[in-house]
Amino acid sequence: MSDKNRSLALILCLLFGWVGAHRFYAGKTISAVIQLLTLGGFCIWAMVDLLIILFGEFKDIDGLKITDWKMV
Repeated sequence: MSDKNRSLALILCLLFGWVGAHRFYAGKTISAVIQLLTLGGFCIWAMVDLLIILFGEFKDIDGLKITDWKMV
């Protein structure tokens, strides 16, 4: 289980998914830059990421699922 927060990843994806903010947060810098340059994959990629986060399958740079909802 990742030490990253799923609630924060969801909020970042909702508000700034088109620039890859949630991917920067997860440590996925290369795909975040690509998402930034393509405006979230023309928003399609950002929407898919949103669903992946909601279903608890989004992973950080180490391949660990980001599942913790608690905001600390």
